[in-house]
Amino acid sequence: MSLPALPSSGNYLSSVRESSRKLCQESNITIDQNNIERLISSDVFKSLDHATSLPGVALPLNFASALDELNVVSVLALLNFGTSFDGPLRTQTGHGASNAIKALIFGMYITSTPSEGDYLSANGLRSISAAKIAELIGVDIHIERPHPSLPGVTVGELGGPLYEYVLLVTQTLNETGKILLDHGYPNLGFFVVEALKEAKKAKVDQDASAQAEAVVAKVVRALPAFQDMTFVNGEPVYIFSKAIYLLNVLYTRFGSTNPPPFPVPDVKDLPISADGFTPSVFVKLGIINLSSSDSLRNLWPTISNEDIQALLDQQKEGVAAQVAQDGPTMSLEQSSRLQGAAIVAAETIAEVATQSGGAVTPSKINVWLQATLKQRADYRAVGGIVVKGAVLF
Repeated sequence: MSLPALPSSGNYLSSVRESSRKLCQESNITIDQNNIERLISSDVFKSLDHATSLPGVALPLNFASALDELNVVSVLALLNFGTSFDGPLRTQTGHGASNAIKALIFGMYITSTPSEGDYLSANGLRSISAAKIAELIGVDIHIERPHPSLPGVTVGELGGPLYEYVLLVTQTLNETGKILLDHGYPNLGFFVVEALKEAKKAKVDQDASAQAEAVVAKVVRALPAFQDMTFVNGEPVYIFSKAIYLLNVLYTRFGSTNPPPFPVPDVKDLPISADGFTPSVFVKLGIINLSSSDSLRNLWPTISNEDIQALLDQQKEGVAAQVAQDGPTMSLEQSSRLQGAAIVAAETIAEVATQSGGAVTPSKINVWLQATLKQRADYRAVGGIVVKGAVLF
């Protein structure tokens, strides 16, 4: 699949916003102002004031240094995909892709030895096998098939949806490790800290958003796993969700340290990191309206005012937990349209909330949404969108 040309220097973040707006208009997707106002006046949105950092990025590991932790959380951002495989992952492991990746990284860290090598080094990323990844995540990547010539006999072979998932993780790590080695970096953390320092030096007299722009540009240019961009109807669409997520992770882990161990850009001017859950939640809240979009309006059942209000209310104690399930399966083109709509929706929510007296940014909405997904089973039950073969979310 051919990819668009990368944006020109200084225009990575503006390209995310501009291409998303154009795609939203072209797709006949509307952002519902009334439901935005319902959200910002709701009980659940009031928790935004307490959502100060991304949940789930602090791993229970004893790091040798800040740079050691930086490397680990950078790999966490690199592998921030897999929503499409949440269903089979839950069946085998009891949790979705986010926790599967944390289990993998935890295992890579604690099982690295002088004899086996450092799995989180550039060389370790380049050489780690699918079998090792499946072992560390704790999944079976074999399926049983009838023997072609012996009735009643089955044979095991590699296959199934989790084999596809493990291969995508393996390919992402192997490719990234090779690029790092080819350019002389011992691990991903060294590359990221260089990007942070270069951005600080080059943009020392400019605002924080210029530094964030420079880091996103360096990461996206160098590493294909961060290049979530595509064509829709011949027009380029830029999402860069994982690169934006990386900056949010770095800000969460190191931004509040005084002084921080690395020059960490402020994230207040970043677009939202539009992962697989973000569009689903905004659709279920009635904020992304698909009723006029021929290619998208049948992906979800009709959403009632009662459905929306249930998500806006504080979760009642004693209510039975809802079982997490996958969202609709769709094409990459459809998912790109929805991710673009989620980016526009977050910008609009931030504008409306700020006009109402708050100081709200898309990044703060992103933190609120991730915290809400972690705390509330009914939000997780909305389900992320499913696009097979994607390493983009």
